Amino acid sequence: MQALLVITFCPFNIIYRSSRLFLIRCVFRCICAPLYKVTLPDFFLADQMTSQVEAIRSLEYYICYYTWIKSSHGHNMCESHNIYNIFYFILAIIPYWFRFFQCVRRLCEEKDQAQALNGLRYFLTILALVIKTAYGLRKGSTLEVLVILSSLITTFFNTYWDIVVDWGLLRRKSKNKFLRDKLILHHKSVYFIAMVLDVLLRFAWLQLVLKFNVHSLQGSTVSSIFACLEVIRRGMWNFFRLENEHLNNVGKYRAFKSVPLPFAYHEEDEHKEE
Repeated sequence: MQALLVITFCPFNIIYRSSRLFLIRCVFRCICAPLYKVTLPDFFLADQMTSQVEAIRSLEYYICYYTWIKSSHGHNMCESHNIYNIFYFILAIIPYWFRFFQCVRRLCEEKDQAQALNGLRYFLTILALVIKTAYGLRKGSTLEVLVILSSLITTFFNTYWDIVVDWGLLRRKSKNKFLRDKLILHHKSVYFIAMVLDVLLRFAWLQLVLKFNVHSLQGSTVSSIFACLEVIRRGMWNFFRLENEHLNNVGKYRAFKSVPLPFAYHEEDEHKEE
């Protein structure tokens, strides 16, 4: 971890300095989301952070264990301290908080009502995370009902948004039925497989809420497995999200599939043959 931080903030022109500075600037703009104009790299990076909640929480535990608990020869003492539990809440919602404020900023600048719905989606996800975390720390029948309801609502909302808005699929009047008019991949089955996988991986998280029995596996192990599945889902989401963004840019003449050059290659070839 220390080596990674040293490399990232290394001021010398080595190890992809321009890329490291670009990443640092993007992270800074994510942290200061309401204060800066939101660009594609900013919200794309913040989206990646939302899939790293379990990793961030694990990092919190490692810091607590190796800096405090291990030195005092205690076991399972992190969860018993209020400061640890407070940060357990905060660290989970920070990535979604970044995206929420990015949506607010884009709503104010672009007057796009879709950003209002997107902001609502992240706000509901924050509420679901807070309720789920509170239930994990203090069991109760009321909290259990709230956890199930909030998790179901956010899962349906997020799955719909993934497929219909972010990927631009499930268009009934499209030339490619239930997909979209323009596709980059030639095999349409790939898109249908991706949609099914996205639904399955989104709803896999409900296992942690609905408590389906997974034999011979501890709760922490199950959480780690589903955290890995979320990273896989995010990687798949990245591909189709960028594909849809590129095609939208092409449609709005902000990008081109190919750039026509003002050269008559065929005419020149004919003259050479003569």
